[in-house]
Amino acid sequence: MDTLSYKTISVNKATAQKKWVVVDATDQVMGRLCSKVAKILRGKYKPSFTPNVDCGDNVIIINAEKVTMTGNVMLPSSRSF
Repeated sequence: MDTLSYKTISVNKATAQKKWVVVDATDQVMGRLCSKVAKILRGKYKPSFTPNVDCGDNVIIINAEKVTMTGNVMLPSSRSF
C-alpha cells in the first residue's frame, strides 16, 4: 500500500528567508495599511510560517504623509489644550 508521508517543516533563524518589501501609502486608509504591514512583518502570508520564529520580511513605507484617515481620528497636531 502506497502512502504519502507529509512532514511539517519548521523554519528556524538560519533558514528564514527575509526580503525587503516597499509599500506605497498614498491614499490608503491608515488602519488597513497597518494591518497589511503587520501581516508582512510577522510573515503570516508565507507557507512556511512558524509562530515562534521571526520569519517575516522587512518593510519600507513610502509616502506615509499621504495616508488617509477615516472616522473621528484626532491627529496629535490638531489637539487643543
